[in-house]
Amino acid sequence: MGSGAGNFLKVLLKNFDVLAGPVISLVYPLYASIRAIESKSPIDDQQWLTYWVLYSLITLFELTFARVLEWIPIWPYAKLIATCWLVLPYFSGAAYVYEHYVRPFYVNPQTINIWYVPRKKDALGKRDDILTAAEKYIQENGTEAFENIINRADKSRTGGGYYSMYDETY
Repeated sequence: MGSGAGNFLKVLLKNFDVLAGPVISLVYPLYASIRAIESKSPIDDQQWLTYWVLYSLITLFELTFARVLEWIPIWPYAKLIATCWLVLPYFSGAAYVYEHYVRPFYVNPQTINIWYVPRKKDALGKRDDILTAAEKYIQENGTEAFENIINRADKSRTGGGYYSMYDETY
C-alpha cells in the first residue's frame, strides 16, 4: 500500500505544472479579482486588471507560438514561475509591471516612442526625419510660422473647433 501512495506522489510531482497552473493562473486570480471589485481600494483593482491584461498577452503569445513552444520543455515551468511572480501578493508582479512599464507609457507617451524608425541619412550625414525637417523649418521661418502650420493641421483634422496649446481660444 505504501508504493501506491509513492506512485501517486510521483505522478503528482511529475504533473505539478499541469495541476498548479490553472489554480495559480485562473482560480486564485478570479477569487482575488472578485474581492478587489468588492473592496474600496483602487490598488488591488490595478493589480488584478493588470494581471488579466498580462495573462491575455501570455495566452496570445502561447497561441501564436504553440508549435515552437512544444519544443521548449521548460516552457510550462517558466510560465508557472512567471505567473506566480505576477499573482502572489508577496511579489505583486502585475502591479510592478504596471508601475514600471505600462503607466509610464500611458501617462507620458512621448517619452517612449516604440514606433520611431530612423530614416536614411542625406549626403551630409544628417538624419532625414520629421524632427530634422521641423527644426529646419523653424530655423528658416520662425516658431510662429511653425505654430500656424500645426494649428491649420489641427483645424482641418478636427473640423474647425479646436483647442491648441499655442492658442488659448477654442
